[in-house]
Amino acid sequence: MCNQTVCLVAAELERRGIATVVIQLLREVAAKVRPPRALFVPFRHGYPLDAPGDPARQLRVIVAALALLEDATLAPPALVELKP
Repeated sequence: MCNQTVCLVAAELERRGIATVVIQLLREVAAKVRPPRALFVPFRHGYPLDAPGDPARQLRVIVAALALLEDATLAPPALVELKP
């Protein structure tokens, strides 16, 4: 799905009371559209969880994204970079 569309859908879901986190590959899109919570990942386009076949790394990305929901210090819109 389009990076911009995902951000816009996330914002609408948040307005309806559903918490969201976007895993974003394009920092400039997230900065412009400003989803409520976004995790910026430095991977190739089309691979938001990084390369296939590495479940440990993929789990790390998912855990980092879900942690944004638990972080009470984040105020939307929040754009956080995946830590190495």
